[in-house]
Amino acid sequence: MGTTYDHPGEQAGEEPIKLIAIRETPLSLDEVFKAVGDEAAGGTALFVGTVRNHDGGADVDQLGYSCHPSAEAEMRRIAEKVVAEYPVRALAAVHRIGDLSVGDLAVVVAVSCPHRGEAFEACRKLIDDLKHEVPIWKHQKFSDGTEEWVGAC
Repeated sequence: MGTTYDHPGEQAGEEPIKLIAIRETPLSLDEVFKAVGDEAAGGTALFVGTVRNHDGGADVDQLGYSCHPSAEAEMRRIAEKVVAEYPVRALAAVHRIGDLSVGDLAVVVAVSCPHRGEAFEACRKLIDDLKHEVPIWKHQKFSDGTEEWVGAC
């Protein structure tokens, strides 16, 4: 019995972009995971970016994210590119802005596809492109009193 990919479930879902948002409130893994639930998906990949306690050899106490007004539209544009390249059944991406503490969730993205390999690849493309292309800036405050602005996620 050969593998066939003619089943509708093997194709991209109709309107697969389920959730794109930039928020000042805490992010929810459950919300993002539920948004990408799809009965035809055999694989769901989820990436969570958290605020770590160090960067470049310095201790980080706190950071803040800010964004350009076009940031959410840019997130959608990137999501559309991922959907065009992979058989995405469902996709979600949420980024936090405002002041965050060490351990807080900064970004959560998830992609469901018919197979795990596609889900992993699509999720990686989504987070990598969001990080490099969406106008979100990070303002880090270090334990030694210095601070630094970092472009993108």
